[in-house]
Amino acid sequence: MPQGLHEIELDLSISTIWEFVSVMDNWIPLVPGYISHEIIHARQSTWTFSGDIGIMKKKIQLQVDITDWIQPTLVRFTLTGLNENFAGDGYFQAQALSPNRTKMTGFLDITAKGVKAPMVNAFLKTSIPELTQELTEAVANRMKELASIPPHT
Repeated sequence: MPQGLHEIELDLSISTIWEFVSVMDNWIPLVPGYISHEIIHARQSTWTFSGDIGIMKKKIQLQVDITDWIQPTLVRFTLTGLNENFAGDGYFQAQALSPNRTKMTGFLDITAKGVKAPMVNAFLKTSIPELTQELTEAVANRMKELASIPPHT
């Protein structure tokens, strides 16, 4: 199963991280290859992004269902391919290290199904860890940017 896990420590409170990751609109556009997304309801969305699968570049559409929202530590979701035969899951998890320092973990597990699955999964085994790292770091960087912007008075 192609999967990736990436951890990063941030000089942000766990509540600051929760405020960001608990709103899907904040982090979906940070997915590498992002094209668009649509929020169906509070726990479901569809994502469209451009993905490289070996030598092919494809437009991939996924349905994302939030399965757990456990404040302030966990957002867990499942992924279902709408135009490609993919399935998987992922999460963002936060662990307070001190009042203003938090470890955030990003995890993705995506598996291709069907006739081309062996070839596609071989490629995903190397690309999913990179994708997980890119997404986790993009989320962390965006949270740091927002935390450095002074509030409007």
